[in-house]
Amino acid sequence: MRKRAIISLALVFVVLLSGTVGFSAIERWSLFESLYMTVITLSTIGYKEVRPLSDAGKLFTIIFIFFGVGVVAYVINNGIRVVFEGEIQKAFGRRKLEKKLKSMKNHYIVCGYGRMGRIICKELRAKGVPVVVIEKERQEQDDDTGNVFVYGDATRDEFLKDAAIERAKGLISVLSTDAQNLYVVLSARGLNPDLLIVARAGDEGSERKLLRAGADRVVSPYYIGGLRIAHTVLKPAVVDFLEFATRSGNLELQLEEIEVSEASAMSDKTIHEAGVGRELGVIIVAIKRKTGEMKFNPVHNTRIKTGDTLIAIGETEKLDMLEEMARNNGK
Repeated sequence: MRKRAIISLALVFVVLLSGTVGFSAIERWSLFESLYMTVITLSTIGYKEVRPLSDAGKLFTIIFIFFGVGVVAYVINNGIRVVFEGEIQKAFGRRKLEKKLKSMKNHYIVCGYGRMGRIICKELRAKGVPVVVIEKERQEQDDDTGNVFVYGDATRDEFLKDAAIERAKGLISVLSTDAQNLYVVLSARGLNPDLLIVARAGDEGSERKLLRAGADRVVSPYYIGGLRIAHTVLKPAVVDFLEFATRSGNLELQLEEIEVSEASAMSDKTIHEAGVGRELGVIIVAIKRKTGEMKFNPVHNTRIKTGDTLIAIGETEKLDMLEEMARNNGK
């Protein structure tokens, strides 16, 4: 749009200048009279000439009308396209998007906004996590998600850069094919080596390829779906409990992971000394050590260390209090 606007202004300037200089040189008029004659000729208003035209002036006017009116028609056509095709709105929308992306950091990029992508975005937004979605085709939004959308091919570096991948915390690729997800993982890992990358795998052999390409975690929906169906038949109560505890928006019970910071008063204390069960009524079902070791069902004298991730279950309000304790000195 900017390029067309510059071309249009340049053509209008050239036409006005050529008409003014032409009338002035042929008819020996003043510059103002020549400019006036040029304007009324281009606008096809039909006012009387400033002075009677000579034969040379009439010939110049005929040529000038064909050339000048064509330029005016081109400029008007561009103006109509800007107004009726919404290019001004698109330009402002793009500028607003760029401004918003410049201020974003520690966000998650979701590549693909299909059925799975929508669920992922909904869960992330429920936790207040900022999300940038890269989707190839424009589509109507059926809900006010609050997500930032970048429309383009997620396998191409320029669209990953548009999504501010260098400042992102993580990337989730759930495109339709394993090949596309593999390209996204390779590109994303090259653009941001510290990025947490989770990818979707359809075929069994694709999981290893995605991990070798740089994905931190690979999820197979078919495998997980099969296990879920089998467990629903074999262990229905367990499945109901897990679904109840992990459902977003559930105010009664939640299963959360909470990282213990260096400034936390809980650091280097046992679970009993920290008062997790006694004061909060929260159950710690596992502790993931900084080394990656997972300690399940820790007892009351298990020591909490800096960098540990507590996997706890309890009421939402109590879990918020535990997170506050794990973050700073105050309880």
